[in-house]
Amino acid sequence: MKIDYGSVGLKVGLEIHRQLDTRSKLFCDCPTTPREGGKEFKFVRWLREAQSELGEVDPAALFEARKRRKIVYHADTANTCLVEMDEEPPHDLNREAVEVTLTAALLMNAKPVDEIHVMRKIVIDGSNTTGFQRTCVVALDGEITVDGKKIPIQTITLEEDAARIIEQKPHEVHYDLKRLGIPLIEVSTGPVISSPEEAYKVAYAIGRMLRATGKVKRGLGTVRQDLNVSIRGGALIEIKGVQELDLLPKVVELEVVRQLHLLKIRDELRRRNVSEEDLRREPIKDVTEIFSKTKSKILRKKLKEGGVILAIRLKKFGGLLGLEAAPGIRLGAEFAGRARAWSEVEGIFHTDELPGYGITAEEVKKLREVMDAGEDDAVVFVAAERERAEDALERVRERAIEALHGVPSETRGARPDGTTVYLRPRPGAARMYPETDLPPYPISEEYVEELRRRLPPTLDQVAENLSKKYGLSRQMADELIDSERVELFERIIEETGIQATVIASALTEQMTSLRRDGAKVENIRDEDILEFFRLVARGEIAKEAASEVLRWLADNPGKNVKEAIDALGLKPVELSEIEKEIRELVKENEKLVEENPRKAASVIMGELMKTYRGRVDGGKLYGLVTKILNEKK
Repeated sequence: MKIDYGSVGLKVGLEIHRQLDTRSKLFCDCPTTPREGGKEFKFVRWLREAQSELGEVDPAALFEARKRRKIVYHADTANTCLVEMDEEPPHDLNREAVEVTLTAALLMNAKPVDEIHVMRKIVIDGSNTTGFQRTCVVALDGEITVDGKKIPIQTITLEEDAARIIEQKPHEVHYDLKRLGIPLIEVSTGPVISSPEEAYKVAYAIGRMLRATGKVKRGLGTVRQDLNVSIRGGALIEIKGVQELDLLPKVVELEVVRQLHLLKIRDELRRRNVSEEDLRREPIKDVTEIFSKTKSKILRKKLKEGGVILAIRLKKFGGLLGLEAAPGIRLGAEFAGRARAWSEVEGIFHTDELPGYGITAEEVKKLREVMDAGEDDAVVFVAAERERAEDALERVRERAIEALHGVPSETRGARPDGTTVYLRPRPGAARMYPETDLPPYPISEEYVEELRRRLPPTLDQVAENLSKKYGLSRQMADELIDSERVELFERIIEETGIQATVIASALTEQMTSLRRDGAKVENIRDEDILEFFRLVARGEIAKEAASEVLRWLADNPGKNVKEAIDALGLKPVELSEIEKEIRELVKENEKLVEENPRKAASVIMGELMKTYRGRVDGGKLYGLVTKILNEKK
């Protein structure tokens, strides 16, 4: 689907989150890198909504509170303390984290505040033991340039990261507290981004500036992109949790497709004269009897558990629930997402997708008769315990009414395929209030000027220096920086003296190729890469084995290079064995050696590499072949 993003009025704002690599957490002395050896323990909490000072209740908090979940926290004494448990007030704001955030702000031409005030942001999904997240604005009104366009940086904030979810059940959720409290920088742009490709470039540029501080963590779970996306006639949608930078353009594109699809459905519903009042009057009916002998495994399972099957007719919605704008983008999916999020049912069924799922045409016919549904109508039904089923269909009714008006403003979660799913309502103004346990943190002009004088080089400057110092192409230097392994690269060169381009290629091109092939390269430790090149430098393994060894390490987390070499059969070969084989090959190709020594060398090398690839350096092999051929002259 070709979209003219200018004509649809696309506006995107980004919120880039990155964990800071500080010694301790934001409000206590616990480490930001998990330690072993602590005593493990658990404790349980329940969280609920509360009114603000103005008597208002945040809609997002109300959404979470109604689930009334039991929250189980997993902790250990090596990585958590009374602050994370909310049994002790927060300690002073982490000075190191403030300095890193100010450094990033100055790199983005932002204006530091003269006093940092910590605020509480209500979050009662259990990801924070307190029921709120502590956050503070550090700088405002910055600006970066991307492809000649000025991108405003509205705010740069410092906040505590949330606990990591371990397990989720309908009435219970488990969290690991190791991550809770790690300093997190958030950079928010103005809504001026006008295409998916530009969203990628802006996020990439901000990421490079954050990495220039030298104090951000890398790896899975340390970075997250949130987006605010709107189009003309649509709505402002907050999309949370885009983990991969490469996924950003697709998320933006598919959100535009989704909103255009919903606007198209709105126009069709208006053409059909669908009435909001009719939808509100529509009764919910018990249709359990129709499916009492069903062959549908899903329905049978729910009925066996004591559930019921309830249904609602949606007049003149026929054909619109199953209409697909792109894989996964359907009105029926919108209804299912809303029902699952609010009522925690497993899903819904609707007549646009039936017969199917073991449900027969005869059952669909009876359903339509009982619901008095014509061919232009749709019927939605759900199997669950009665209270949940009723609530789920009320959410479907609510979402159907919203469909008459177009695109509802909401918070959605990003999926790995670029589509999104309903998470919760968008938060309101009642969500934020001052932190009463921490005093303001002053930022003096003298301190800001001192930081300005010792700003680190930008990554463009770093790339230029790498190119000059090590003879790398600018592209390879940029790829090395993006891999976030510059320090490792320089350490390998310093310890081994191996050619810079060989090391850079292994850290960039080969890693990228392995990742594309599905290898979990995040399992490969820097120390193992360093050890591999130490062995190369000592002649114990060939540099050509890099890809093979790295793949094995990716597939066998926790194992080391020596174990990889043993498993792959890459043990060193005696020089005498190689020379013997070369002489045999020279003898077999005696006529070619006499007529065309250069071609003979190529043929012999081809045969040798079948046996010794990854075990002996190719240059060393060629040197031996040349030496023995020269003896024949």
